[in-house]
Amino acid sequence: MNGRTQIYDIVGIGIGPFNLGLAALLDPLPDVKALFLDRKPAFSWHPGMLLDGTTLQVPFLADLVTMADPTNPYSFLNYLKEQGRLYAFYFFERFHIPRKEYDAYCRWAAERIASCRFGVEVTQVSGVSEAEALGRMSDHGDADVSAASRASIPALAIAGGGIDQGGADADPAAFGHRVEPISPGELYRIEAVGSDGQLCVYYARNLALGVGSVPHVGETFKQHLAEGNVFHSAQFGERLEQCKHARSITVVGSGQSAAEVFLHLLNGQAEGGYRLDWLTRSPGFFPMEYSKLGLEHFSPDYTSYFYNLPPERKDEVRSKQHLLYKGISAGTIADIYDRLYELTVDGGSPDVRLLAQVDVQAIESLADGEKGYRLTCRHAEQDRAFEHETELVILATGYAHPVPSFLGPLRERVRWDAQGRYEVEPDYRLRLNGEGGGRIYVQNGELHSHGVGAPDLGLGAHRSSVIINSLAGRDVYPVRERNVFQQFGIGSGRGEG
Repeated sequence: MNGRTQIYDIVGIGIGPFNLGLAALLDPLPDVKALFLDRKPAFSWHPGMLLDGTTLQVPFLADLVTMADPTNPYSFLNYLKEQGRLYAFYFFERFHIPRKEYDAYCRWAAERIASCRFGVEVTQVSGVSEAEALGRMSDHGDADVSAASRASIPALAIAGGGIDQGGADADPAAFGHRVEPISPGELYRIEAVGSDGQLCVYYARNLALGVGSVPHVGETFKQHLAEGNVFHSAQFGERLEQCKHARSITVVGSGQSAAEVFLHLLNGQAEGGYRLDWLTRSPGFFPMEYSKLGLEHFSPDYTSYFYNLPPERKDEVRSKQHLLYKGISAGTIADIYDRLYELTVDGGSPDVRLLAQVDVQAIESLADGEKGYRLTCRHAEQDRAFEHETELVILATGYAHPVPSFLGPLRERVRWDAQGRYEVEPDYRLRLNGEGGGRIYVQNGELHSHGVGAPDLGLGAHRSSVIINSLAGRDVYPVRERNVFQQFGIGSGRGEG
């Protein structure tokens, strides 16, 4: 075990755009001791889908910080300024930036924020008393914790004009609000393994979970993943060469990822010569809702309205909102149609099929060593079964948000709903059993409690503001009560009146 153990006010686990945004907004607060850990060697955002021509589906203002603090040095516009691209972007005249540029921007920020550490994989988080933590640090001679701080590690104190450290005997009224555990004296012990294989131990008063999502693959397909010819769209960028040499390719799934994969393959079909099919259970290839009033569902106002709905109604409401966040952009649909139109000029007949309302119920390898698979399918409206053969299967079947295994020791402390999901407070804290332990905040793991805006980049800075204000007990980043024109419900509460 190395000697890097110390106590932090908050430790973020996972560095995707949301925890990176939290780190960026905490960075100007000099007396907040924050640390963010990620097992990847460097920042990367959906590397398998950074395809040429793809853009974000939200405006560039949905960067790490702007919607909370436009003056923060980690804004996208400041990134452009430092890269010498401000005039180029000015003449670019687009709100939606290339996906590759968003990834480069986030990587630029991650390399400059001192609290971000990559190549560190968290393996376990448990509760420990502060006395025990200080004893362990003393035993290991941690150079990062001074003798004075070992005697008393203060909670963060925020004065009216800034942020100060208040000692254990300080008068709370003299410092304003304090960042401290729900039960003073208990910390989180974070065990991790560095890229050098050494065990690292950190102590935190609070946690921020930003572990992101993982590709979702149904049981029907899992047994074939190891064979290499069935893979998730998250790997598409790594498999482009393989696709070029296939005889036939089938995209299974719906939404923007499926459409972008299909369009990329459609554009390369003349060179590759493969047959191309797109099968989806969705009722059609419909566009995502993108009207201005529809977009107001991705606002703090709607988040508050949805949160205050009865729990038994929330899943029902979300089941009717798929086109708010699971549809295809109208631009991508137009690009697909235009390419198909071009390919059929002068009697052209591309070997392409798009078929909706199809459920793939089974998959089996072809017999006699023949390369490929046989899919057993059923068309929903016709209630007719059919078989489909293909060499490659690309699964654009979405992403899941599993509970990270490192939370195992804390599982009994966390409160779960009837579906085994986190119970989450309005300020994104997990509800905990008992009085022990500090706060655990969650980022993009609260779709069921806070609604469709949970995975939206445009609400990331807002959520970080709420978390920081909750942590501090005051408005470090003020949050407006009213942000949209429409009223979502009856009443005078925020997001309702």
